[in-house]
Amino acid sequence: MNAKVYDRRNLIRGSIALAVYIGAIVAANILSANFGLVPVGFGLVVSAGTYAAGFALLSRDFVHTYLGVRGVLLGMAVGLALSWFLATPALALASAVAFLVAEVADMLVFLWARPRGFVRAALISNCVSAPVDTVLFLWIAGFPLTFESIVGQMVGKIVWATIVPLAIFVGVKALVRMRRVRRTHRDTTPVGKLVQ
Repeated sequence: MNAKVYDRRNLIRGSIALAVYIGAIVAANILSANFGLVPVGFGLVVSAGTYAAGFALLSRDFVHTYLGVRGVLLGMAVGLALSWFLATPALALASAVAFLVAEVADMLVFLWARPRGFVRAALISNCVSAPVDTVLFLWIAGFPLTFESIVGQMVGKIVWATIVPLAIFVGVKALVRMRRVRRTHRDTTPVGKLVQ
């Protein structure tokens, strides 16, 4: 594959990740503004935008991989500007502070862990940034900082919006790799052996 095709693919992947990132930020703020805290079972509560915020944490790692720090900052700025108008200024401010601090924490951990592989780096960095994002967001937005709300947010952001999508990502990559191996094996096997 030549460099131009590779760069174009990375730009397309980065653009898709950026759109998901911006959408997740806006969706998280709109849902939280309209529904506040919602029960999720087992006595736990989350801000209504928790799952979308969790996808923002994960999609940010893809944006960082394909578009770098500038892409992350662009996505954050656009998402928060849209949130200012589509949700509430108070939630946009809470998101801005929480995302900014969580972004720095995530970026530092992600860069440190990236040589060990994307999935491991995304998981570790999200496990660090999710609690930071949660506590700051709940506190600044005026939601209660209770055991139920913090644990609920962690389950939403780390389990459902990080671990599950990363597991799907790993599974899809494994399937694609198996198909390539089978295709390569089929293409390199002599015709006579395929007929037998």
